[in-house]
Amino acid sequence: MKHFSKIDKLIISIDKGLHTIAAKHIAERPNPAGDTPEYELSAAQKNHIAGLMRVNHAGEISAQALYLGQAITARNPVVRDKMQLAAIEEVDHLAWCEDRLAELNSHVSYLAPLWFLGSFMIGTIAGMVGDDWNLGFVAETEKQVVKHLESHMEDVPADDLRTQKILTQMRDDEAKHQEMALESGARSLPDPIQKLMGLVSKVMTKTAYKI
Repeated sequence: MKHFSKIDKLIISIDKGLHTIAAKHIAERPNPAGDTPEYELSAAQKNHIAGLMRVNHAGEISAQALYLGQAITARNPVVRDKMQLAAIEEVDHLAWCEDRLAELNSHVSYLAPLWFLGSFMIGTIAGMVGDDWNLGFVAETEKQVVKHLESHMEDVPADDLRTQKILTQMRDDEAKHQEMALESGARSLPDPIQKLMGLVSKVMTKTAYKI
C-alpha cells in the first residue's frame, strides 16, 4: 500500500474539495426516486422543496469536507477506511439532491465553498484531537442530520414521492453512519459542543435555503 506524505494528502484534499464543490456528481447507486411519477406541485411548493433540497445538498457538501478532514488525520486505519466509505455514500446523496433540484428548475447553494472550507477545518481538528473524539463528531453530526431530514420529510407533501424517497434513503444512510461511529468507539461530545454544532447547523440551514 502506498503511503502519502502530509503534502500529498493536502494536495489530494484540495483536488477532492474542488471536485466536491464544482463537479456534477454521479451516484453509484440508483436514484431512490427511480421512475416514480412527478406529483403536480404549485409554484410555491416547488420553491419551498427546492430550498429544502438546497439545504440538504449544502449539508452533504459539509459532510464530504468533514469526512475528508477526519480521514486525513485519523490515526487508526480502520477508522480512516470507514470515514472514506461513508464519504463515498455521501456522494450519492449529492447526486440525488442535484437531480431533484434540476427537476425543480433550481440550483445548489452558491455558498458551497464556504460550507466545505468550514467543515473541512472542523473535521481536521477533530481528527487531530483523537479518533474517539473524531468519531464523536461524526456520531453527533449524523444524529443532527437524521433529525433534520425527518423534519423535511414531514414538511414535504406526502404525495411528492420523488422527494420523499430520496429523503428516506438519505435518512437511512445517515443513521447507519451514526451507528458505525458509535460502534467504532465514538466519545460523547460535551453538551456545549453539541449545542454549538446545532447553532451552526441552524445558521447554515437558513442561509442555504435562500442562497
